Amino acid sequence: MPGVLPEGETVPADGSLPATALHAVGSRGFGVYVHVPFCASRCGYCDFNTYTAAELGGGADRESYADTVLAELALAARVLGDAPPPRVDTVFVGGGTPTLLPADDLARILDGIDRTWGLAADAEVTTEANPESVTPGSLRALRAAGYTRVSLGMQSAAPGVLAVLDRRHSAGRAVAAAGEARDAGFDHVNLDLIYGTPGESAADFAASLAQVVAAGVDHVSAYALIVEDGTRLAARMRRGELPYPSDDVAADRYLAAEATLDAAGFSWYEVSNWSRGEAARCRHNLLYWTGADWWGLGPGAHSHVGGVRWWNVKHPTAYAKRLAAGESPGLAREILTAGEAHTEDVMLRLRLASGLPLAALDPAGAAGARRALADGLLEPARYAAGRAVLTLRGRLLADAVVRDLLP
Repeated sequence: MPGVLPEGETVPADGSLPATALHAVGSRGFGVYVHVPFCASRCGYCDFNTYTAAELGGGADRESYADTVLAELALAARVLGDAPPPRVDTVFVGGGTPTLLPADDLARILDGIDRTWGLAADAEVTTEANPESVTPGSLRALRAAGYTRVSLGMQSAAPGVLAVLDRRHSAGRAVAAAGEARDAGFDHVNLDLIYGTPGESAADFAASLAQVVAAGVDHVSAYALIVEDGTRLAARMRRGELPYPSDDVAADRYLAAEATLDAAGFSWYEVSNWSRGEAARCRHNLLYWTGADWWGLGPGAHSHVGGVRWWNVKHPTAYAKRLAAGESPGLAREILTAGEAHTEDVMLRLRLASGLPLAALDPAGAAGARRALADGLLEPARYAAGRAVLTLRGRLLADAVVRDLLP
């Protein structure tokens, strides 16, 4: 969760939503996101809304965090009131490092969500984890509590790359943790990779991909390194200690990921995500990408219900104080116009392997789609069937294609 929040109108103290937003809540799916803002240390590339113990300075603590989240959940239940979602399809606990909380606290949060709105019988329940923050015992406890999926931040198998990124785990720990998760009963395990780090060689990335495939996981996320202002990595680059990432290198790494993962039985379903079959896709992220509803619990968390999007205050102490006073932790919100909703729909759906219906485009967007087709950026057969679906080359240029399909 990036640290910079947008501007918007004030959220009412009671968190109430317009009546129009409460119509048919969850009709396109409903998820719950839980943000856990704690980290043992800060990675050099990270600008997410996370805090080490030193950064918090005693202003908030892990011990009471689960209770604070449950207080926001109670507020959410009051806000949705007579218009609750029919069920919770997915839960995603992210951060930060959620597994710095005791497994019992993560279990209590999940139980609270179930008691409040009811988990679907086949609900997907994910927690993120750093490889060094889990043990075979903690993973067994999470699985017993109802977590069905774990996403591990591997980033790289090369010690030098991990050092540049300021990652704390050893090169082999992520793969070992993935094995421990499978042994604990998790059918769905993801490994995250970052490519394009200064100093990373093609051989380094090939070795990372080989380890991911050998780990036996069923999902892989791979993202190009983005250098965010205000991070330690950005400062090192400004000082000339490290070179800036290369777009050409990032493209080469992406092509390597596609080739290796495809050969190993993975298929892309979103530009940066591959899975072994449909059942292994991250259903929670698909809710985001297809315009469903979700409630975000925790400091800085974003929510979306019925075309209204809002975000909470960032700092854990301010978040806890608002809830202790019986007030919404919402900082600001925006009500999406039809044009804004259309723009987001095009931006997100075009990144999916299922693509975007051509009928959803206005005349200018349809003309852009024809140009993209002629340039080899859209699949001809899928275009003929009425959908805009990116080719492999189109995935490399996805942002440019999106711009061409928008007014």
